[in-house]
Amino acid sequence: MGKIAFVFPGQGAQAVGMAKDVFDAVPEARAIFETGDEVLGFPLSQLVFEGPESELKQTVNTQPALLTASAAYLEALKGKGLEPDYVAGHSLGEYSALVAAGVLTYEDAVKLVRLRGRFMEEAVPGGQGAMAAVLGAEREALAELCRSISEQEGPVELANVNCPGQIVVSGSQAGVNAVVQRVKEAGGKRAIPLEVSGPFHSSLMKEAAERLADELAKITFKAPSVPVVVNVTALPVTDPQEIRELLVRQVYSPVLWQDSVERLIADGVDTFVEIGSGSVLAGLIRKIDKNIKVININSLASIEALA
Repeated sequence: MGKIAFVFPGQGAQAVGMAKDVFDAVPEARAIFETGDEVLGFPLSQLVFEGPESELKQTVNTQPALLTASAAYLEALKGKGLEPDYVAGHSLGEYSALVAAGVLTYEDAVKLVRLRGRFMEEAVPGGQGAMAAVLGAEREALAELCRSISEQEGPVELANVNCPGQIVVSGSQAGVNAVVQRVKEAGGKRAIPLEVSGPFHSSLMKEAAERLADELAKITFKAPSVPVVVNVTALPVTDPQEIRELLVRQVYSPVLWQDSVERLIADGVDTFVEIGSGSVLAGLIRKIDKNIKVININSLASIEALA
């Protein structure tokens, strides 16, 4: 029998109405949303279920909303006989993974990601930072192009190494614009500017990371029930203090998603269970290894299909 990894999506997977079906049908999932509303002091559940989408897309709202949806599906999944051997999450999704592994309580995690979203939004004034998805480029060639552009135009770095042929870059507006224009120099087909509220996972986020470090220091981190494969190193971690330190670095470091999935497969994982809104990670995982089994838990029907 192969091993199972639970994986959790990050920003970009949000959708108005997500997890409403489990909220309506599963008391434990409803309790997650009610707790979120109480802890944050505003009706997050109403925003998630009714929108408006423009408000849900604001980083400060998106982060707690996605975490809450994943936590609600996780509650609904309990008792279905699926237990992970590993957990991992894409960027923000790492916090959902830490809740799944018992490192953080949902209450602490939702407070943290609300602040994380705020700090990330406030770190760089609007219009000064940008991100773009680069298709078809080799990682090393793209990293080299970013280094040379950073010296001339302004900082730009690899932000998300998602799967073969899909890498997101992040940094100054000028730096990202230059990558978009010169993408063919790195063997890339094209680069698509992303609608984001800041240059996430770049060195421009160091101020946000420092502010987050102060908040993380106030929170109790427990030893995980299963290893957490983290974004910064793509390695399994079990030490709570190391997890805390890596969450600080994660804010300004690239998300090594492809490396994380490859590491999990090398460690014997043959089934990935994506828990939360959408199916972004399932698509990436299949591009990394088309033979791997991926189960999507993004609706009540998908949970009932397991029984």
